[in-house]
Amino acid sequence: MELQELRRKRKSSFWSKVLPFIPYVIQSGVAVLFLLLLIAFAAWYTNFLQNIPPGLPVLWIMLLLLGPMTVYSSFRTYMQPADIIFLLPREADMKQYLSPSHRSGVIYKLIGLFLILVLVWPLYIRSGVDTKPLWMVMLVLLLLKILSAYGSWQELRITTARARMGYRLLRWCVILLMLAAWLWQPAWKSLIFMLLVGVNYVLALRFPMKHAVAWDNLIEAEKIGASKVMMWLGWFVEVPADGQKVIRRRWLSGVGNRTPWQRSTAYRFLITKTFLRSELLGIVARLTLLGMVLTGWNGASWLGIGLYLFFTFLIATQLTSLHQIHADSPATAFYPLPAGAHKIEAIRLASRLLLALTVLMWIPLAAASWMDNLMWVLLSLAISVLMVFGLRSTWIKKWKDEDE
Repeated sequence: MELQELRRKRKSSFWSKVLPFIPYVIQSGVAVLFLLLLIAFAAWYTNFLQNIPPGLPVLWIMLLLLGPMTVYSSFRTYMQPADIIFLLPREADMKQYLSPSHRSGVIYKLIGLFLILVLVWPLYIRSGVDTKPLWMVMLVLLLLKILSAYGSWQELRITTARARMGYRLLRWCVILLMLAAWLWQPAWKSLIFMLLVGVNYVLALRFPMKHAVAWDNLIEAEKIGASKVMMWLGWFVEVPADGQKVIRRRWLSGVGNRTPWQRSTAYRFLITKTFLRSELLGIVARLTLLGMVLTGWNGASWLGIGLYLFFTFLIATQLTSLHQIHADSPATAFYPLPAGAHKIEAIRLASRLLLALTVLMWIPLAAASWMDNLMWVLLSLAISVLMVFGLRSTWIKKWKDEDE
């Protein structure tokens, strides 16, 4: 079988498992909520463009929005662990298998990057700063995206984990620095600067030792990419959650160690430790920080309170995946664990985390509007706490029905 045909079949096989869940996503209440929030954001953004505050740091906003999307790169290769054995004899021909991954890794992310650029462009041209033509900005973003994708692919080939981490940090610094130079400096100066920095960055990528084909790294990256797709679907419907990345966080290793060593708390210890080492912790932390920034920025206005409640619900949606952690574990068949302990501990951890994060996101909102809108500040906290207890009751009923 030709390698390109093998990749096409694997890609088709993966997405054939995903597509049946799309109707559930469309019918989901979360999807409707996203649509309503999109309409509300469009109305707010239109009004904001008509009344732009003086001194607004537009260039910093553009760097914050466009920078991470420009730097971020990932590749779907659909490789499997058995490839180390069965495809290794054809290592010299693997270029034809991996080439489509290079192209799709740039094209799909470039679409999202350009959508964000189109969204922020009206703010850019109305800000009063020295603007550059849209086609020129798009061309520069395209070149920076290609450079970042090239660097990301070379990082996968590097033999040592420490060197990969160092070059990943270097890529973020280089791309963000070039984008900042393009935004703040005249076109001709920034182009010369980007050319010099880009050439030196490409030359620096030639120094570390690399694999011809980084089999283990590519297989691990594919597992992570597939798990992110299934985790996203898990917001709306129960799906398998295999292959998630395990992250060592030594600074959190002590959390959960005070759990009583009893049969009734065995799942509490297991779910807590798994949550601390999973990607879910990073997702929840990023959503919380973003919610704190946006709610603190807007204060106790109708938009600020709406964002506060929206991020509370969004974090709750993420935490529902705790119910899937070790749900199919055969431990209950081997050990005398209480019936229903897994469900109880998942609900306990999810509800307590959600309540704590709700209060944490409320602090910037209260600090920004405590003296002006005391009643609305307290009302928003009361509504969010009621939402947490309402979601907890929903989880108890829903997960009980699923278990039965």
